[in-house]
Amino acid sequence: MAGTVVLRQPIATDRRLAATTEPWLLRWLLTGVAMAFLALFLAVPLIAVFVQAFERGVTAYFAAFAEADALAAIRLTLLAAAIAVPCNLVFGLCAAWAIAKFDFIGKNVLITLIDLPFAVSPVISGVVYVLLFGLQGWFGPWLIAHNIQIIFAVPGIVLATMFVTFPFVARELIPLMQAQGSEEEEAALLLGAGGLRMFWHVTLPNVKWGLLYGVILCNARAMGEFGAVSVVSGHIRGKTNTLPLHVEILYNEYNFAAAFAVASLLAMLALLTLCLKTLVEWRSHRAMHEARLLKAPREAES
Repeated sequence: MAGTVVLRQPIATDRRLAATTEPWLLRWLLTGVAMAFLALFLAVPLIAVFVQAFERGVTAYFAAFAEADALAAIRLTLLAAAIAVPCNLVFGLCAAWAIAKFDFIGKNVLITLIDLPFAVSPVISGVVYVLLFGLQGWFGPWLIAHNIQIIFAVPGIVLATMFVTFPFVARELIPLMQAQGSEEEEAALLLGAGGLRMFWHVTLPNVKWGLLYGVILCNARAMGEFGAVSVVSGHIRGKTNTLPLHVEILYNEYNFAAAFAVASLLAMLALLTLCLKTLVEWRSHRAMHEARLLKAPREAES
């Protein structure tokens, strides 16, 4: 019996290798197509942005950021991200914890609503806020009567940014929490831990890398959002223009050097996001590997 198993194992392994191994020519062809696509649509445009940004020299490059309108756009972009990202972090944690750990009426509806910003154009979401809070909107007369301005002001930009970015944290945490299950939380409850203590000492440490990954993506989208913010901002220079809107204005005014300089700042943000994303993925995989190594001896003993 043991000899038969030993003889069959290499045959099964060879079949699996034959089924998953493609000819070298096909592998090189697919790799070449993928690399050419990335070079044409990613690397070349990114290099062109930096070449155009420094075309008139380093002095002109930094002068583009010294303008009052550019500084105001940077401050507004950071402000919108500083408000939207923490709010979406709290929402993502609560939504993912509820969906992954509990069964309740309307669970599928909540999951569908979380995916709504992915299905709706950002421009449409901006128009919705105009219909709600604009001068002729549903709440427009009440807002005017109480001297509250949302559209063409900072609150509208923050609301639009929050709408287009709120799925990122939740969508990273939901599958992670579902894969982990609820055994550790149940064990903590049996040992007498309360709900808040269980969350801080059991649930949150298990999802910290996925949470950080979602926050990084959320922040990158918040700073680079154009469509929804463009509708609700009013394009008021020095007041309601974020960095992407400021780039558009500079480009339309044929101020190409300044436009590409500001665009390079957003490009550097994208590169930084990719580096942080790679670091978080590597650290997450390493943590999972270490957890498996620690868990293996316990399973063997049991």
